[in-house]
Amino acid sequence: MNPSCSRREFLSKVQKGICALSITSASVKYNGLSNIAYGANSFKTPEEEPPLKEVMYYKKLANQRVECEICPKRCKIADLERGYCGNKENRGGKYYSLVYSRPCAIHTDPIEKKPLFHYLPGTLAFSIATAGCNFECRFCQNWNMAQFRPEQIKSYHITPKGIVDIAKREGCATIAYTYSEPVVFYEYMYDIAGLAEKEGIGNVMISNGFINKKPLVDLCRHLTAVKIDLKAFTERFYSETCSGELRPVLDTLEILNKINIWYEIVVLIVPTLNDSEEEITKMSLWIKNRLGANVPVHFSRFYPTYKMKNLPPTPIRTLERARKIGLDMGLNYVYIGNVPGHEGENTYCPRCKNLIIKRIGYTVLKTDIEDGRCKYCRSPIPGIWKM
Repeated sequence: MNPSCSRREFLSKVQKGICALSITSASVKYNGLSNIAYGANSFKTPEEEPPLKEVMYYKKLANQRVECEICPKRCKIADLERGYCGNKENRGGKYYSLVYSRPCAIHTDPIEKKPLFHYLPGTLAFSIATAGCNFECRFCQNWNMAQFRPEQIKSYHITPKGIVDIAKREGCATIAYTYSEPVVFYEYMYDIAGLAEKEGIGNVMISNGFINKKPLVDLCRHLTAVKIDLKAFTERFYSETCSGELRPVLDTLEILNKINIWYEIVVLIVPTLNDSEEEITKMSLWIKNRLGANVPVHFSRFYPTYKMKNLPPTPIRTLERARKIGLDMGLNYVYIGNVPGHEGENTYCPRCKNLIIKRIGYTVLKTDIEDGRCKYCRSPIPGIWKM
């Protein structure tokens, strides 16, 4: 069965216009946004819609068809049709983003929530998302954004400059492109990041890593960090559980490593599907051998949601075993996620073993890093500790 058909069938069963909780809080918190919020069929005339933005990476084919070149799916789209992500449309042989300046979620978060642990700890990130995704993970936590089309969810009209202005007003060190999949709102992210960079604000992409090389490299010129969700270490998991592929994600990680941008990896451990000792060992060895020992790896706890409610939350002992495997394979910074208060949330110096960043949940209680070095033994601790 075509994955896009199953998505449409699913969406037809849910009520249009459902908003994430972060959207509700945003409409209250940020001045004026509730007055310009809109959802399905809310515009009376075409003139009221935000302007469309032509997609940056696509090529024109015969008969007004186009081929999207942003992600490895390389969708071929006929006139008046959309690609897999559902938020870009071919109109007369030109391919347009339907979500440019149309965020459906805006919120101020601790940077630890992304999670990024070696990037400006204790600071705030102004987080945004639009509708759409190029995966359909059966355990998607933000399915009511990622798996919806733009007309099915309440959004706001906020220009790139407007996003930067709000981030400055909120005292955020960083703008985070997150919640859904930022690769599919690439043009919006790219323009915001360019403006934010000029204002001294960092930019981080929280992504599944399913992006082609040229868009990735071009974007990274304006980013300060990236977090990649490595869903598993088998093509079967990617195909059956995410409607994606593993190899392009590994390519993305190697590109990030080569261009020397800061990045961290998160692995959501799903019971019985990607939690075997063999798989975690192979994954850890690949990271160590291809990316290096200093890449932070977060093994995160799964909770049942979306289309995967038949499995229990990940046992903590499974996460502890994964962390031990990672450390035993030679990784220096291995964390446990979604278990507030666990010692696996903390950062330890790999040389002297002292605790140098203490965390509980998204709160940083103590930082013993001075000028990028361990306070105790003066060993360098890789990361971005100041802008």
